[in-house]
Amino acid sequence: MAELKALLFDVDGTLADTEADGHRVAFNKAFVEAGLDWHWSVDTYGELLAVTGGKERIKFFVSDFLEDFFVDGDINDFAAELHKRKTHFYLEMTQNGDIPLRTGVERFLREVREAGFRLGIATTTTPANVSYLLKATLGEESLDWFDVIAAGDIVPAKKPAPDIYTYAMQQMNIKAEETLAFEDSENGILSSVAAGLKTVITTNGYTESHDFSKAAIVLDQMGDENDTFTVIAGNAQGESYLNVALIKKLFAE
Repeated sequence: MAELKALLFDVDGTLADTEADGHRVAFNKAFVEAGLDWHWSVDTYGELLAVTGGKERIKFFVSDFLEDFFVDGDINDFAAELHKRKTHFYLEMTQNGDIPLRTGVERFLREVREAGFRLGIATTTTPANVSYLLKATLGEESLDWFDVIAAGDIVPAKKPAPDIYTYAMQQMNIKAEETLAFEDSENGILSSVAAGLKTVITTNGYTESHDFSKAAIVLDQMGDENDTFTVIAGNAQGESYLNVALIKKLFAE
């Protein structure tokens, strides 16, 4: 059996609870600035998360939620400009420290780095969102922890397509059978599994009911020694928080 060498991480919902209190709030600020009477509630945003990518989410909202709204010009240009302003507000929130990492994430990242694993990011969010989050929570040097930050529109097809994971592995010159993925959503695990990756799931409020039947294990969080995880599905093999010992066991199954 191949040796585990690399770990690939999703960002939104996996490393940080960015959706309800981050991206959603930033979208609403952009709508107000643009003079739109839109407001995405927590529940509405949960429905919109069925679509990956912010620009794609805006277009989906216009086409499937609105009856009498017509874009003056090209819908792609409209969505891109609105999303640009949303990103501005999101980065402001990140810089202000309003979006912390999830429980256990910093500890786990430091632990796996010290153990010699190579790390990469595979996400549909924009590169700037990733960079600002990492710098605000882990410091400027954390950008160098990752061999690749595969993000945003760097591939044409977003999750659930496997493209972003395939691209990340190509950039790192690693194989799927040497790699473990970390996700939080059904679209995410559809993407990682399609790329041939065993996948660890940490759910959040938006994804608790998703289909994770193909996951190596499903947890409510990565956890820490004093704030342990709950196992939703799978076998934690005596461990109470995500650590090097557990990922090696999961990978060997």
